[in-house]
Amino acid sequence: MLPAHFRMSSAADFQSVMRQGTRSGRPTLIVYLKQTGNAQSMAGFAVSRAVGGAVIRNRVKRRLRAIMADLLPTLPDGTAVVIRALPKSASSDYQALCRDVKDAVAAAQRKAVLA
Repeated sequence: MLPAHFRMSSAADFQSVMRQGTRSGRPTLIVYLKQTGNAQSMAGFAVSRAVGGAVIRNRVKRRLRAIMADLLPTLPDGTAVVIRALPKSASSDYQALCRDVKDAVAAAQRKAVLA
């Protein structure tokens, strides 16, 4: 489980990462990544009603939080990540979702280095 102090909660933080960060997409999700000046890395999740009902959305969020709990410590300090789940994420199994998150984060990191 991703500890609360690593979770992004401010709407301004979400907007900043989504507007100014690099973007990488997969069929199940879109990852936005931005290097901030903060000492710790953070992750935020956007799961809309298009994904499904409340039970489905909460399952997707729990899966994404578990994936990021493992992935966030491997990222450089000060990395902010927002994951926007797409409707296909509701029918995706955990391993496929994990693979998509890791691939998208790696692609966004490469884009951030090139920018």
